[in-house]
Amino acid sequence: GKGGKNRRRGKNENEKEKRELVFKEDGQEYAQVSKMLGNGRLEAMCFDGNKRLCHIRGKLRKKVWINTGDIILLGLRDYQDTKADVILKYTPDEARNLKAYGELPENSKFHSNYVLSLPYCTQHSICSKLQVSIHFISKLHGFI
Repeated sequence: GKGGKNRRRGKNENEKEKRELVFKEDGQEYAQVSKMLGNGRLEAMCFDGNKRLCHIRGKLRKKVWINTGDIILLGLRDYQDTKADVILKYTPDEARNLKAYGELPENSKFHSNYVLSLPYCTQHSICSKLQVSIHFISKLHGFI
């Protein structure tokens, strides 16, 4: 066999560990995941304006989960401009820091798929409480 119960539990190594912010170098570009394609591939909209088909490198493949809307760092290919390789996934905090440093454009929206825009209802007290809660949570997480 391949070990007992502890093997299935998972290591959870670098969960809360603070890492140094990685900036792009030559031949690299920031991008936002627009579509997951499966088979270790995704479609990303690069901040240089190009849409690229990206391959998730083996080091990240089963350890780092990438979702639509995530900010990633791509390694561009000299011989194929329409394809790239995912080098790194930024956490929402790191993405906000990149924006603050001016690395990402001001108009870029992170995790906009989490923001709920509900029709405003004043008829019931529960509706206004829910609206306030959603607004507070969105502001807390930097979505608005």
